[in-house]
Amino acid sequence: MKTALITASAAIIVASGATAQSHNPAVKDPTVETATHAAKGHNSFTEDQARGRIEKAGYTNVGKLVQNENGLWQGMAEKDGKPVRVALDYKGNVTVH
Repeated sequence: MKTALITASAAIIVASGATAQSHNPAVKDPTVETATHAAKGHNSFTEDQARGRIEKAGYTNVGKLVQNENGLWQGMAEKDGKPVRVALDYKGNVTVH
């Protein structure tokens, strides 16, 4: 009986660990990446944090950013003097739309 209880407890621990790994990963790398496609998901960046990461990626004159239903911060900015629509996903990746 004790063996069955221990085995069941171990299975629950392993299962809960696997569940935790399926959630969106935290942004641990301060390096800003430019991606071809933005990842949909819950975005914990504030507008100011999103603006900072977009600027760190080389964009200037970042305008007002609005978070859409997919969790992306979107807005207008400039790159090489040209206006572009940018987005920041929950991973911290910057994309151009």
